[in-house]
Amino acid sequence: MTILNYFKESFIELKDNVTWPSWAEAQKLMVVVAVFSIIFALAVWGVDTVFNRLVDLYFKLIQ
Repeated sequence: MTILNYFKESFIELKDNVTWPSWAEAQKLMVVVAVFSIIFALAVWGVDTVFNRLVDLYFKLIQ
């Protein structure tokens, strides 16, 4: 019965005590998250590309 009680209390907590953003605010936040994710992915891709080229150059020089 504890797991059922846990789900009941979780549902009540989400329904009554959580402050949900408005639909417009949620959309704005989603755009912010999407833009940040794209920028972060491009930064990781750039660092990965630079390190890949440096490692390739290193191994070409030691052969």
